Amino acid sequence: MKMKRYFASDARQALREVREEQGPDAVILSNRRVAGGVEIIAAIDYEDALVNASLGNPAGKASEITDSDMSSKDNKAARTRKQAFDTGPEDQAYSSSATTESAPGKPELDPALARIQDELKGLRDIMEAPMMQFAWGEVGRVKPLYASLLKQLMMLGICPQLCERISNRVANKGLHKHNWLEALKLLSSLVPIARGDLLEQGGVVSLIGPTGVGKTTSIAKLAARFALRHGRRSVALVTTDSYRIGAHEQLRTYGRILGVPVQVASDSDELTHVLEHSGQHKLTLIDTAGVSHRDMRLAEQLSTLKVDGSPIKNYLVLSATGQRHLQDDVIRAFAPAGLQGCILTKIDEAASLGEILSVLIQHKLPIAYVSDGQKVPDNLHKARGKLLVREAVKLMQQTRQTPSEEELAYTFGGMVDNAHV
Repeated sequence: MKMKRYFASDARQALREVREEQGPDAVILSNRRVAGGVEIIAAIDYEDALVNASLGNPAGKASEITDSDMSSKDNKAARTRKQAFDTGPEDQAYSSSATTESAPGKPELDPALARIQDELKGLRDIMEAPMMQFAWGEVGRVKPLYASLLKQLMMLGICPQLCERISNRVANKGLHKHNWLEALKLLSSLVPIARGDLLEQGGVVSLIGPTGVGKTTSIAKLAARFALRHGRRSVALVTTDSYRIGAHEQLRTYGRILGVPVQVASDSDELTHVLEHSGQHKLTLIDTAGVSHRDMRLAEQLSTLKVDGSPIKNYLVLSATGQRHLQDDVIRAFAPAGLQGCILTKIDEAASLGEILSVLIQHKLPIAYVSDGQKVPDNLHKARGKLLVREAVKLMQQTRQTPSEEELAYTFGGMVDNAHV
């Protein structure tokens, strides 16, 4: 273990000296205020020395390694560690027998070593927050434009990785005026938008997704729009939802109102039969059962949509109100179905759009339509990146939830590598 004391006028200067001399792996063992500033004791190479002393050397050699790493002024501390790690004859006998009897594997850590490692980890955790605050402070000092953009994009609800990506590109352009508008323009260009219009292309389209995201209502909106453009005889509705009570009747009600046929298919064979006899319809919309991404029946539900001879375009329906990590899990779970795009619902109920936009950008999942209400067919619009970002900014301005400096430091302090710490 290599330990050294550092004196400086303040903690920031002392931490900078530690980082410059010992690197990012240094561990802060203690810090206190002294006359004229602060004193920090830092250590490096602590794990290798301790592990070798405890596991790789017989009794007695541990003290050699420990003593060689300590100065003459620290002999007392070295003797204390020697007592902790040295083993007597009984311990040696036990160790020898255990080595011959046990199968080869990773050796167990000495209890004393494990305790020291836990203490060092605790010290690292204690110093993590100040180090992150220090790094974030340096970012604000060295690159104020970059830090400002990070903060604004975080207020928008954008994920940290995307915040950093956009801020870097805008800040590198050296724009001091209109930098926020440039960041929003870049964000708009990153939002994936589906090519073409299924209301013009037609075909066999299924809407899949979790329960309660608005699949059936979206089916009704699409059917109404298509019927208005191409006539009622050009569209047909099919439901495969055999789980939810009243699901068939709900779609039949929409069918009666729109004047379009509705059929039921409980498995892939019935769906194949229905699709074989729906060739006269330019658009066939399939309403599926809502299944949680954690439900074991999800694979069974998706297998129903595998029909020979009738390629089905699967669109995932997502609610804009969901949390980022949940939406990420949902997309990963439904991805095996082969997603053509998604329909984003409940825009009018969302407190923020940054989270869902971040997930869709990450997965490069194109947005085909957005829904902002229950009215059929009025509250359905073709997706546009600029309009979605504009709505996201509007929601941000309504909430005005400014992140604290501590939150910013925790989010970005450990990510940035350009803080010159």
